[in-house]
Amino acid sequence: MVLSSIFPKSSKKSKQPAVSIPTLAPGSSSAHKSNPGTPPPSSPDKKSHHRVKDRDRDRDRDRRSTSNSNSHSHSSSKRPSRYDRNSHPLNLPPDELRRLSSSAMSQMSDQPAPTPMDIDRESTSSPAPSSPAVAQAPGASPAPTATDSEEPRPAPPPHRYTTSPPPQTAKYAASTQEAAATQPAVPPTVDAESYKTAGNKFFKLKDYAQAIKEYSKAIDMDPTNATYYSNRAAALMSAHRFAEALEDCNKADTLDPHNMKIQLRLGRLYTSLGRPDEALQAFQSISPPASAKDMQSAMIMQKHLRQAEQITESGGSGSMVIHALNEAEKGLGSRIDRPRKWKLMRGEAFLRMGNANSLGEAQSVAMSILRNNNQDPEALVLRGRALYAQGENDKAIQHFRQALNCDPDMKAAVKYLRMVQKLERMKEEGNASFKAGKLQEAVDTYTKALEVDPTNKNTNSKILQNRALCQTRLKKYAPAIADCDKALELDPSYLKARKTRAKALGESGNWEEAAREYKSMYEENPSEPGLAKEIRNAELELKKSKRKDYYKTLGIGKDATEQEIKKAYRKLAIIHHPDKNPDDDQAADRFKEIQEAHETLSDSQKRARYDSGEDLIDPSDMFGGHDHGFGQGGMPGGVQIDPEMLFNMFGGAGGMGGGRPGGGGGGFSFASGGGGNPFAGMGGMPGGGGRGRQQGGQFPF
Repeated sequence: MVLSSIFPKSSKKSKQPAVSIPTLAPGSSSAHKSNPGTPPPSSPDKKSHHRVKDRDRDRDRDRRSTSNSNSHSHSSSKRPSRYDRNSHPLNLPPDELRRLSSSAMSQMSDQPAPTPMDIDRESTSSPAPSSPAVAQAPGASPAPTATDSEEPRPAPPPHRYTTSPPPQTAKYAASTQEAAATQPAVPPTVDAESYKTAGNKFFKLKDYAQAIKEYSKAIDMDPTNATYYSNRAAALMSAHRFAEALEDCNKADTLDPHNMKIQLRLGRLYTSLGRPDEALQAFQSISPPASAKDMQSAMIMQKHLRQAEQITESGGSGSMVIHALNEAEKGLGSRIDRPRKWKLMRGEAFLRMGNANSLGEAQSVAMSILRNNNQDPEALVLRGRALYAQGENDKAIQHFRQALNCDPDMKAAVKYLRMVQKLERMKEEGNASFKAGKLQEAVDTYTKALEVDPTNKNTNSKILQNRALCQTRLKKYAPAIADCDKALELDPSYLKARKTRAKALGESGNWEEAAREYKSMYEENPSEPGLAKEIRNAELELKKSKRKDYYKTLGIGKDATEQEIKKAYRKLAIIHHPDKNPDDDQAADRFKEIQEAHETLSDSQKRARYDSGEDLIDPSDMFGGHDHGFGQGGMPGGVQIDPEMLFNMFGGAGGMGGGRPGGGGGGFSFASGGGGNPFAGMGGMPGGGGRGRQQGGQFPF
């Protein structure tokens, strides 16, 4: 409100300079009330007093300058004559102020327009007054100002003319989070193309994860744009996320069919995932067709897969299937797992190879499929077949049954379950016959079991070895050796079959080959128990085979009874007696051999030593011999002697030192008969009562 005419026009008689009144500070005591003509109290402060004087001096100077230029001054004013010139309007009594205010309200409509200075002040945000501000007491009316052109009036308060809004109280946030929360967030306006451009930049920088995020934002804003899906598919491919890339590429192809760039990308994705047929179909749908270079990887993969399938169906070599699959896998994308179909073909190929390592690989392939799906019937059958090939028939049966629980109509599971059950049953029947001593019945049962599954190398090698053992006991050495050869052909590491073969070779009379076989097994398996003893027995039997065979001389078996020995001797003695063959010069030699055989075999002790090979032991080899060293088997010169035979040599039931009379103290008793004594003509040893041949073939020490 303009208060320029709050006071009436003053008379010309009271033209005197107005006295400045000190400003009252806000909050101080009420303004000093004085009657007109009474000067206000002086300032209690000297500094304040000097300031008042300075202001009065400035006002006088301004007034003089304004009067010379005939302009109104806002810094000084005339006081009405009816008041004391030294009195300020705010110091009037309240009643007088109310009266003056009422009269001023009635004159407001007659006030002139603001001066040019006032207009200038309105245009500024914070105008500076030309005179100091006058403090107002609480409840007091504004100070009156002059309105006429003749009398200058006090300048109105500056804030009455300002157009700027009052400043707000500053309030500072305690943290950046609070500041962000108090200030309204205005999201920037970004279109989908901007996100795509940002994604392209990240893609060039090979920051594929960030590029995928930017492309995803573009897709969220415009899900119908095929380019955004295609670009994200490219970023996913580079990040080795081929399955997700294929989804995006298919979506892009749906939105923009027959787009050459999308079709090429789709073909590469199918190739990386091991789907060459679909890849070639995508390439061939491009118009014009894709180049041979673009399709090369898919065509090579398809070619090798066809080869693997053909070899598998024709029953070819498992190693050839593995080679073809390895070549096909070169086209797979980085970190891409082999397709399930490829794994099953690989497992089948390992089963066909049939060795221990390949069977383990087949199990690993099956387990890799079962880790993704433990109810996969084909993987269960594959693992069951691997267990069956390793001889673990019980576990194999469990897997086949589990596969049938998952798929009751699975023919492969039914086939292998019945086959394994039948083979297991027949093998047990053959073992029972063998233990019961029904050797020929066991042979027949094993023969039928071999016809159940000719492809099972592990189980069939065991059945062949069992049948060979039965043949050996039946003294059918040739068929036994043949069965062992077949078993080793199926499983070269089958040590038990090699032992059975060596035994059949020895008992057939070929102890030299048997000894060689035992030594070879010992060199390859030095920790195998029993091999050292078998070597000693084979070497001893080899020596025995090189001496005269008394059983063969008499034409009897080694298990012949005493009566059979006598009967054979009498018959041959009559036939080969020198008197019966006067014209035959060799008749005497034959008759002599017949006598030696009868003399040895008719005496139970001599026969026992002959059968055990004790008569073949050379004392010089036993106690010094050549280099006084013990060879393999624990005897000098490498002679292999059974500990039981050695015990018998030291007296047996008679004990040590129980030599015959005339032997002079304890010694070894080597009885011999006739010309069969290997120690005949050998000099005696000290303590033996002289040199030369001892009585009764005794060899005292």
